Amino acid sequence: MHAISQWLRIVAGGFVASFAIGSFAADEIVIGQVAPLSGVLADTGKDMVLGAKIYFDQVNEQGGIHGRKIRHVVKDDGYKVDDTVRLTKEVIENDNAIALIGFAGTGNVAELLNRKVLEDAKIALVAPYTGGEVLRTPFNPYIFHIRAGYADEAEGIVNHLLMLNMKRIGVMYQDDPFGKAGLAGVEAALKRRNLQLAATGAYEKNTDNVSDAVKAIAKANPQAVVMISVNKSTAAFSKQIRAASTVAQLVNISVVNPKEIARLIGADNARGIGVAQVMPYPQSPTTAIVREYQQAMKKYAPSAELSYTSFEEFIGAKVLVEGIRRAGKTPTRPGVIEALETLSAFDTGGFTVRFSPTSRIGSRFVEITVIGKDGRLLR
Repeated sequence: MHAISQWLRIVAGGFVASFAIGSFAADEIVIGQVAPLSGVLADTGKDMVLGAKIYFDQVNEQGGIHGRKIRHVVKDDGYKVDDTVRLTKEVIENDNAIALIGFAGTGNVAELLNRKVLEDAKIALVAPYTGGEVLRTPFNPYIFHIRAGYADEAEGIVNHLLMLNMKRIGVMYQDDPFGKAGLAGVEAALKRRNLQLAATGAYEKNTDNVSDAVKAIAKANPQAVVMISVNKSTAAFSKQIRAASTVAQLVNISVVNPKEIARLIGADNARGIGVAQVMPYPQSPTTAIVREYQQAMKKYAPSAELSYTSFEEFIGAKVLVEGIRRAGKTPTRPGVIEALETLSAFDTGGFTVRFSPTSRIGSRFVEITVIGKDGRLLR
């Protein structure tokens, strides 16, 4: 078994990819990641962890940060809010993480804010895999976003659909802060154009039971449906709504894996589904950061497939490492936050991230892709 596959299997089995927890070692820098390695978002979570890991592997092979190696501590929250909180406290208090990277779920991360977990520890969370506006407004100093928000994605999606002359638009959404944030973004984008939603349908988090949502939206028979959902629920809804109505276009926000959708419902059923993206296209080595990512994947995870998700967390890891490097030879948690604020125009290699003492929105880049006949994305 290849090393990366074995490593991911160990993590998914509930173990922590770390050494014995306890005192902070002077020759290492601990970065914590809590991700959904089991449950409905497991495939996404594994890609998130992989993207960060291969960048940290690359940095360690090059000598680490100021001569200190990175220890990447990973814990599986199963996309469950209470587990996210508990495990985040563990990685902060027991593993002594100096910073955090790549958590998933608007509601999960929002609960960290509600319980002041990040504030009490004075610790940065970089590149969370969510675009929820509740994590962006009001300003929060502890979360550094490298992706556009769901409102930005909604604006891009609505603009794309209107260019196709589709004005009767419905929304299928996960009934939690993540889904409601996306719903609000679509509503706001339509309102700016003096339009209203044609229909809405919700489903419960951590399930793919979308039958009620299908029925509610099929009644209105909209021209297009924007899906604010994860892989399994997106796949289930896409297949069922096409059987129940004449909807012409389905579009999901960026948190889904197109190949997983194609695997779940077949390439023919997945074909034509639009997917918003908040990162550059990772398949074509036209920019330095894509070439760096592809080379790292080939070297450290040769059996793994390229994906937007792992690419996003690869960039997030690069941003975080630069912040830790700028924090000096003996970085502290507050020092890392202050250093990240100096990344006013940090070019990762064709993708620029901008932070400041008053802004944590690193990018607003959005483009629309389409799932092709073989499950691959077309630009």
